[in-house]
Amino acid sequence: MTNSDDLTVATTTTTTTSNTTMNTNTKSFVDDLNWKEKLKLPPKDNRPKTSDVTNTKGHSFEDYCLKRELLMGIYEKGWEKPSPVQEQSIPIALTGRDVLARAKNGTGKTGAYTIPIIERIDPNKNVVQAVILVPTRELALQTSAICMELSKHIQLRVMVTTGGTSLREDISRLQEIVHIIIATPGRLLDLVNKNLAKIDACRVIVLDEADKLLSQDYNHLLDELLYTMPNDRQVMLFSATFPLIVDDFIKKHMKQPYEINLMEELTLKGNETYLHRIGRSGRYGHLGLAISLITYDDRFTVHKIEQELGTEILPIPRHIDENLYVAKVSTIEQSIDEQQTDK
Repeated sequence: MTNSDDLTVATTTTTTTSNTTMNTNTKSFVDDLNWKEKLKLPPKDNRPKTSDVTNTKGHSFEDYCLKRELLMGIYEKGWEKPSPVQEQSIPIALTGRDVLARAKNGTGKTGAYTIPIIERIDPNKNVVQAVILVPTRELALQTSAICMELSKHIQLRVMVTTGGTSLREDISRLQEIVHIIIATPGRLLDLVNKNLAKIDACRVIVLDEADKLLSQDYNHLLDELLYTMPNDRQVMLFSATFPLIVDDFIKKHMKQPYEINLMEELTLKGNETYLHRIGRSGRYGHLGLAISLITYDDRFTVHKIEQELGTEILPIPRHIDENLYVAKVSTIEQSIDEQQTDK
């Protein structure tokens, strides 16, 4: 490794951004020196953010010499400046070097690999040029949505396939042009073994939430997929934690990966108990609020969790910063007061 301080169930989706009207509009934007002023930007996000996304070096996306069409998609998505993980990942990934990146969830990891992937893809080549592997259908759809938004001014086709998808639908989509496949490992391997998905010319593969993909459930699947790809492929791993088996994977499939660590310690984890996040309220460095509803019968389970975690799980306080809510907190407080009055 190289250290540095600087630098699944029933959905298949194929999307394309190729239509004559959009291409004409995009070309006029690209040729316009004042293209930024004509972008359709979303409302500015003024919510407070944590240092996980604000502690940057002051880079801008234009510093990376990206295609104008890609920059348009980035800005129209509302991304104003790269987050720390994006600052460190994008310039390295653009060179084709392997990347091992560790950063917290919700800090821009998806953009850290989708931006360089989209930049390096040649829309004129009718081959699969990038594979993004994820452990769940939910993450596959989220990643696909980001790819579509970022590449909406470029003629790219993105295909999503996860376990349980109709084989007939997959065959139909794979007969068309596909540049990026976002999939769960088992589903993609099934398509490859049936000679339906061809990844022998694919030069980029990303493992998102790599800690889950490197588990025993997926390990042999990854080996088979990677042996199908060219030897000079680029491999990128993104995760909040890395299991011990990552060392074996690096030795077997990666070449001097550039290591990015935005956590306190890059500790290789052994067996560990993981708690599933409740909701996705605090994305991209924003403060958020997640509420768990429990029944009277759950009280013993909650007590057991408190003991195991060595913490105290408190009931919902009467007064909470309303900026943490999407809805107005006054409506919720009024409902709580009415319930207490009834008692």
